[in-house]
Amino acid sequence: MSAPSYPLRDSATMLRRNLLHARRYPSMTLGVVAMPIIILLLFVYVFGSSLSAGIGGGGDRAAYIAYVVPGILLMTVGSASTSTAVAVCTDMAEGIVARFRTMAISRSSILIGHVIGSVIQTMISLVLVTGVALAIGFRSNATAVEWVAAAGILALTALALTWLAVGIGLANPTAEAASNAVLPLSFLLPFMSSAFVPVESMPGWIRWFAEYQPFTTVIETLRGLLTGSGIGADGWLALGWGVGLTVLGYLWSRNRFNRSSR
Repeated sequence: MSAPSYPLRDSATMLRRNLLHARRYPSMTLGVVAMPIIILLLFVYVFGSSLSAGIGGGGDRAAYIAYVVPGILLMTVGSASTSTAVAVCTDMAEGIVARFRTMAISRSSILIGHVIGSVIQTMISLVLVTGVALAIGFRSNATAVEWVAAAGILALTALALTWLAVGIGLANPTAEAASNAVLPLSFLLPFMSSAFVPVESMPGWIRWFAEYQPFTTVIETLRGLLTGSGIGADGWLALGWGVGLTVLGYLWSRNRFNRSSR
């Protein structure tokens, strides 16, 4: 076996470990899926008619479903980052990572296994949330290419937020602290975006922040792809945010991981 194959083999081993761990302890994965679904149902059936009037839907709940689903999909990605941060922090606190470091394995494989496993679980969660959205009336006129593009944007965003969550998990001493620290990604930023209402309806500085933060750009790209409203420059901005945050999260996570081994 050639030398370059060892990191790939070790990463595959760590990926299998994390997927097996997720299968044995499904409560966190179910929680990742449950929260966006609950919020989707709440906003559609409790606030849908009223909020639809605010987006020009004339009180039609179906119009609001089409508007809100892209935001719920991105919220699912953000919610999944919580389980990643908790899993990484738990591994560090329980000493399993210290044991891995004494073994003849690639150090990078420890983090890569977490990241790839989390992205896979996130994509599965997105399929389940999309199924619920379709069941309650979401309809898309997107072509197959547009669906693939939307899936690609979601996968890139999942990769970016997962690397940031890994850094958060490494930077916090307990699972509870890591879970709280990741709340801006899973809760605050989605709500302070165009996920539920247009940014034009927001006052003052909140509108400015919501318009230029990365979640809004990604949501508008998804909305354009899935509902045919057009994406304009948002597509390129979403790609830029995704790549930039992935690189930032990777460098931060690598730095924290290397510092923790000294």
